[in-house]
Amino acid sequence: MNTRQEAGRPRLDDAARAGWLYYVAGNTQDQIAAKLGVSRQSAQRLVSLAVSEGLVKVRLDHPIANCLDLAARLTSRFALDLAEVVPSDPESESMTLGIAEATAAEIERRLRAAEPLVLALGTGRTLKAAVEQLSPIDCSQHKVVSLTGNISPDGSAAYYNVIFSMADKTKARSFPMPLPVIVTSAAEREMLHAQAMIRPTMELAARADITFVGIGDLGPRAPLYEDGFISEAELKALQKAGAVGEIVGWAFDREGRLIDGLTNDRVASAPLPSRERSLVIAAAMGERKLPGILAALTRRLVNGLITDERTATALLAAG
Repeated sequence: MNTRQEAGRPRLDDAARAGWLYYVAGNTQDQIAAKLGVSRQSAQRLVSLAVSEGLVKVRLDHPIANCLDLAARLTSRFALDLAEVVPSDPESESMTLGIAEATAAEIERRLRAAEPLVLALGTGRTLKAAVEQLSPIDCSQHKVVSLTGNISPDGSAAYYNVIFSMADKTKARSFPMPLPVIVTSAAEREMLHAQAMIRPTMELAARADITFVGIGDLGPRAPLYEDGFISEAELKALQKAGAVGEIVGWAFDREGRLIDGLTNDRVASAPLPSRERSLVIAAAMGERKLPGILAALTRRLVNGLITDERTATALLAAG
């Protein structure tokens, strides 16, 4: 640890104490100041530092009536096995705010089960934000498996693949997919999937008890394109074919049907686990993703959804 890190640690320790006293123990800032032997202004700054450094993660446990109503209507309309709706911030353009925290809470709830389970993970910005919200938990009885490859086109680790962060947070046995997200040909995909080190991971993914995925849009700012997995020409070809969304790379149209050929012939991801025997939860929100979310729900590509009020309201109006 360098000198700067060493100098900053005592202050982070104080911030953690202040954050705990304020958010968990319910102390006022005056009480915190007295207990830590600092001024009220210093106590206030320490509490703010605890939040800004991510030492404090706030989750709202009080159910909001409109959110509960929207979740019940989504469940009924789309025959979902799980629906959770979080409040919307009308001034925020974030695609993860609220649902990342709710997804983290749902992941933690599942991992606290004593019975061993297989949890499968997709990839993307929303899941990455959710995993960053997880509290450390020792659940070595479970297995965590990646549905998608963790290698970017340039050979580096895919930035939004979350399997290693998840394993670090949970101490669960992890099974990454050491493949590119999209390979060069269908023949290469078949060859790679037949490898002895890949086949067990694919089989484990198919047996997942619960799965968490994101839904990527295929508009001009499609994550697959922005992150370098497909070219502009490939994106335009998918759009021309009617693609509106993708889950772990699998592109689908407005009816939720997988696009024939194109990049789907080269996606190295595992197929989504069966929605008949397991729970596949999508965490997604926002106007850009709306066509993809609606298609995924309509075709039952997923049977669970974590979203926000605005998206839920739009889905019910369109569905």
